Amino acid sequence: MEEIEIYLESAEETMDGAIKHLNIELSKIRAGKASPQMLDGIQIEYYGSMSPLQNVASVNTPDARTIAIRPFEKRMIGEIEKAIRNSNIGLSPNNDGEMIRLSVPPLTEERRHDLVKRVKQEVETAKVNVRNVRQDANNSIRKLTKEGVSEDAVKAGEDQVQKLTDAHIAKIDQIFAAKEKDIMEV
Repeated sequence: MEEIEIYLESAEETMDGAIKHLNIELSKIRAGKASPQMLDGIQIEYYGSMSPLQNVASVNTPDARTIAIRPFEKRMIGEIEKAIRNSNIGLSPNNDGEMIRLSVPPLTEERRHDLVKRVKQEVETAKVNVRNVRQDANNSIRKLTKEGVSEDAVKAGEDQVQKLTDAHIAKIDQIFAAKEKDIMEV
């Protein structure tokens, strides 16, 4: 039984990781409101190596439609502007020599539906990851019958894995519903 508990704990940790990853990916999908997370994937060349934008500039949102980026070193402003233009986030940088401002335009209805489709893709990926963890855990638990663990214990372990899977899928569905509501809200 102890081996089954180990597999259950491992499966739960991995499923929790899939949900954390989903939340990170969804934070990058904007819902019409400015958010510093929208710039998370942007890398800047800084002294010969690539660094995340947050390591070379302060990023904040003075209001719901603006992202302000103030480089720690003024000479980096051109590099930051170039990286934002090349990042395909759909925002045009406005450089005033001191800082860069990004205006986040309100979303059109068509754009909102496109964003919901992207969210659905991320949600489906998370669900597939959770189901793969379920399959791996069940396979590992089934192998324990060869090591002398009773079939009843194996069946109980598989039932617990299914309950874990159902709980994580329900959590993913809740996350999707909240994000969809956030995007479709005008």
